[in-house]
Amino acid sequence: QVQLVESGGGLVQAGGSLRLSCVASVPGRTFTNYDMGWFRQAPGKEREFVTAINWSGRNTNYADSVKGRFTISRDNAKNTVYLQMNNLKPEDTAVYYCAARSMFMGPMSSREIDYQYWGQGTQVTVSS
Repeated sequence: QVQLVESGGGLVQAGGSLRLSCVASVPGRTFTNYDMGWFRQAPGKEREFVTAINWSGRNTNYADSVKGRFTISRDNAKNTVYLQMNNLKPEDTAVYYCAARSMFMGPMSSREIDYQYWGQGTQVTVSS
């Protein structure tokens, strides 16, 4: 069973930055077997895709709303994926979730349904 633990959320002013981390526990498996994604859910809204990175880190995908502001990366030696968030806006306020998807399930995906494992989420609040 893959376990994901996010950290790094908090309260920041508009225009500020935060870096989220997600550490994966993959007993008996290899972290590089998994594509990783970040999703978010704002109050009263459905969870939405933010960004994803493939198992090697060479391929990434971003939602239009965060392109140019957010950067996803991974350190496979540390079983960790990061989300660097710059120029934050109040509309970025949400609970951010880390998710893992077996690379053997097919191409990198932005669909929530394609991810098998989820973290508990970390709150990001951006004040205006």
